[in-house]
Amino acid sequence: MASAQGDRRPGVAARRFGYAVSVSVNLVIMYVLNVSPGWQAASILTGTTTQVLGMVNLSLLAGVVVNVVYVVADGPLVRRLGDLATTAISMVALVRVWQVFPFDFAGSAVDWGIVTRSVLVAALAGTGIAVLVHVVALTLLMIERLAHVGTDRHALR
Repeated sequence: MASAQGDRRPGVAARRFGYAVSVSVNLVIMYVLNVSPGWQAASILTGTTTQVLGMVNLSLLAGVVVNVVYVVADGPLVRRLGDLATTAISMVALVRVWQVFPFDFAGSAVDWGIVTRSVLVAALAGTGIAVLVHVVALTLLMIERLAHVGTDRHALR
């Protein structure tokens, strides 16, 4: 519910539900990639997928951990740190996928390699911008916090 001060965040229950959904989705993706049916079931993925799987799993696991933390504490400082961490890890995973490019689209009439690389470029650009935005947001929050040192404001809010 919005406060008189213009707080537009959803209520605590809605936020916690969203965090729980995010945790669930990441865990399902990890299960599908690593257990059943496993990444090997995707005919477009090559054996080099093992070279990116660690970073992809780390990215998904970071999302799980951060969203579990958000269930307990999701103040601005915690959110900015968590969002920066997960976005930076995602960037590393995307770079690794670009480097290895574990896809094989042989036999297709469409040049899916170009399409996939184009999507990766867009994802890298968007993620790079997001990292910068998170750094700026965290920096501005820290400046605001330093301006209020000694007040009764809680550090994680």
